[in-house]
Amino acid sequence: MNIHTQIISVNLGARKKIQIGSRVDDTGIYKNPIRDKIKINQLGLAGDVIADTKYHGGKDQAVYLYSQIDYDWWSKKMNRDLLPGTFGENLTLSNFGTSNLKIGDRFHINNIIIEVTMARIPCATLAAKMKDTSFVKVFKHAKRPGAYTRVIKEGELQIGDKATFVPTSEDYPTVLELFELWYTKDVKSPIFKKALKAPISERTKATFESL
Repeated sequence: MNIHTQIISVNLGARKKIQIGSRVDDTGIYKNPIRDKIKINQLGLAGDVIADTKYHGGKDQAVYLYSQIDYDWWSKKMNRDLLPGTFGENLTLSNFGTSNLKIGDRFHINNIIIEVTMARIPCATLAAKMKDTSFVKVFKHAKRPGAYTRVIKEGELQIGDKATFVPTSEDYPTVLELFELWYTKDVKSPIFKKALKAPISERTKATFESL
């Protein structure tokens, strides 16, 4: 059964400097909500900044999704409101349509089709943005990573547009299973074998195949 959700916010990044420990890097994690209609192509939102192209962006991590439900959870945990775009996502959805988002699941937005490829793995840049050196561990333990997607079909969207969640019929791992597998690197896990057969991101696949 297809489930409808809604775009709460469309967030576009700009290149900025960020202090990460003793070094200063460029980053595109600071994303601001926009109200205008915007095009999504195979590399993501038109005009979005990806500063660290070694680990971020690309066709298999073109659009990062996060849900308002997860932000509500974080706001209670942190005792302060977290606005859309706080975690650097491109699209903030009202919900993901399921608590067990899987690799290969898709969202149809207008004529756009995006497909889930991987969980977001927290890094030092996110911790620096949150002004909390422990936030990588906090984010990991929360098990609310959001999801990267590839663009199957390009098009235009804007805040308020409906998104239809279309689950995959394949027995692919869930986003959370892959998130946990990334840390355990358990090559004997049945999830590991399923992951290599799933349409996961190329970066993730290369990492797993090198184990």
